[in-house]
Formats: sequence, structure tokens, C-alpha cells
Amino acid sequence: MSDAISGAAIPQPEPGLTEAMLLERAAALRPMLREQQAQSDWAGRYSPEIHERLLEGGFYRILNPRMFGGYEMPPSTHIKVVLEIARGHPAAAWCFSLGASHGFFLASHFPEEAQRALFGADGEFRAPAVAGPCGTMTRTEGGYIVDGLFPFASGSPYSTHFMGGSLIVPEDGPPRHVMFVLPREEVEIVDDWGQGRFMGMQASGSNSVRVSGRFVPESHVVDILMMTSSDHAPDGTAGVKLHGNPMYTGVLLAWFNIQFAAILTGTAMAALDEFEEAAHTKPVFGNPALKRKQDPFVQELFARCRSLAQSAEALTLVAAERYLDQARVAVAEGRAVTSRETFEIWGLANQACNLAGQAVEQLFRASGASTGRSDQRLQRYFRDIEMHRLHVQSQPAIMSARGRVDLGLANGLFD
Repeated sequence: MSDAISGAAIPQPEPGLTEAMLLERAAALRPMLREQQAQSDWAGRYSPEIHERLLEGGFYRILNPRMFGGYEMPPSTHIKVVLEIARGHPAAAWCFSLGASHGFFLASHFPEEAQRALFGADGEFRAPAVAGPCGTMTRTEGGYIVDGLFPFASGSPYSTHFMGGSLIVPEDGPPRHVMFVLPREEVEIVDDWGQGRFMGMQASGSNSVRVSGRFVPESHVVDILMMTSSDHAPDGTAGVKLHGNPMYTGVLLAWFNIQFAAILTGTAMAALDEFEEAAHTKPVFGNPALKRKQDPFVQELFARCRSLAQSAEALTLVAAERYLDQARVAVAEGRAVTSRETFEIWGLANQACNLAGQAVEQLFRASGASTGRSDQRLQRYFRDIEMHRLHVQSQPAIMSARGRVDLGLANGLFD
């Protein structure tokens, strides 16, 4: 009988691992990430070599509970690591973060029975999550039969599982928007990412996932109400009760946007690195005796964009800290995290995304026509930023939802 099933804790692969060690390892990956950007983009995911470094370095277990061999570090540690990886390759950070962080979701909201089964004997859990709703769920004895195509499953290439969102339509009553989990071997990862198919974030591993007539037990299905509040569990989520840690309150809307803020802030830092190198090596247009760093326009632009990137970083880290503080206070006071609190954190992260995007766009526009070549890193960073602007987290609908909450008209997106 495995440790996970028997109830014994799974040992951590590297006891004593610290945040400082993780950040040092992430920074050390930057040269490899940059060197492999083009091949990773074409492949649609970062290389197996980088995956092994992330696996052996403990990166995939940062947020997972100690009970299942994770390091149970605060969310801010994961965010700092994502910042570092994004500075090497933004799309790789997207692939990593959106695959590695959903053990946090599993540990927060699924019952103990499901957690023991899904973390398994070794504690390995990496899963993309498509909130949907997509596909169909048909009731059967003990659970549901799931069919459907789930697009943009970021992080799927190195996954061990898949999380999907769908609707349960009862004979009477309104439909239930739910999330379910399946092992990777029970789904098909469709070959529809990479090879230049999308404008940006090409190495994000955002393949579609097809599910064909697979059985999902009832215990592996939860309502999606935790997106904007923990009203569904005012006395503590399943994860808080099981692990005794308030971080497993796990309200998702704010958390998703904090991850994006970290990715985009790392992108802005990468763009600054690229721009600074050019400032030291390329001549001023019309005056080849001077380097660009000697141009007052370049000096002012660089300082302004660095300020934007640093402001984005500060907002991102504050959002991550407040996210955990909200959970701690709510648990201590025996109440739910509210939609208003969630949208406050979402708003901080949203502004971080905007500031980071402004920095990249201004640097790109000021770098000259040669930067528009497809082999230029700054062009890649610009495309990656623009890809995020297409994401649902960037659309007015969520800001409108916040306005409704702030004005006392609703509780969140799913009202």
C-alpha cells in the first residue's frame, strides 16, 4: 500500500530547501532559457533539459502540501521564481507556472480522498487547468462521463494530470459549473501549439486537451465557486482543514492574475536587459561616434521603463503577500474571503500587468526597425505581452465584475 493511500506523509525530495536556494537556481537557468528561446517557441514548450532542471530543483513542488511531499512555501515564493524564469523566457514561465501551480488548487478544494489519490505515492502533480466550461459531463454511477475538447491548456506538455471545467446539467435546477481532474494517461494532448501557430507565448505549452468518454469519480469534481470568494466554505476549505494552513483557502481569480503579473514583470525585465545591451553596443542613428547610451532620449526612456518594471514588480509582490494575508485573517476570524477582497488583489495584479506591458511596448517602439525581425528577443517579448492582452484576465468584463462588487450589486463573476 502506498504512503499516500495509507495516510503516511510522503517525504520531501530535498528537506531543507529554501526560497533563497530556489531563486539562485532559477537565476542560474536564465542563460539556458535565453539560448533556447527560438527552439522552445517552435517546439511549443521548453526543452526536456530545462524540465529536468525544474524537476530536480524542486520547482514543481513549491506550493504543494508537505503531507504529499511538497514544500508548502508561501505563494510569494512561487511568484518570485516565476519572475526569474520569465526574465529568461516569458513563455517558459507561463508554461511552468500554469502547470506547476494547480497542485495548490487541488490541495485547497478537493476532499482528502481525492488528494491522496491524485498526489499519489510520489507527490508528483502538474496539471494545466481550463476553467471552461467546455465539453459535457454525463451522470453515471459514482461519478460522470466526460467528453470534449478543452483549448489553451497551458503547461500541458510536462503535466501528470489535467484539470477541466465543464457544466453538470441536472434534470431540475440550474447547471453547475465544476472543475474535474483526470490523470494524463486518460486524456489526449492535441498537437496544436508551437510551430508559429500563435503570435506570442509560443513556448507556453497551451495545447488543447481532448477527453473522450472518460469516467471521473464524484470525489474528483468540485464547484468553481472558489474563483472569487470562499463563501462556499466560511468555516474553512477542505485544504485548510486537512493541512492546517490558511494558504489553502485558494481563491483563484486573484491568484491567476498574480501569476500573470509575475510573468509580464519578468518580461519587462528581460526587455530592459536586451535594450541595455543594445545601448552599450549600438551607435546613435546619424552619429556613429556615439553609443546609444549617450543619447539623452535613450537615457530618459531607459529610466522611465525601468521605473515601470520596478513598480510592476512591487505591485506583484505586494499582491502575493496580501493574498496570503487575506486568507490568514479570514481563517483567524472564522469567515470567508470576500469577493471584494479578491478583486482588490486582482486589481493590484492587473495594474502590474499594465505597467509591465507599457515598459515592453515603449522599449520595442524605440529600438528601431531591425528589432522587428523574428529572431530578435525584444520582438519576442513584445509579441508575448500582446498575447496577454488577448487573455480573458485583460478583458473589460472582469473590471466590470469588480465594479458591480464594489458598488454592492453582486458577489462576483458567477452571479
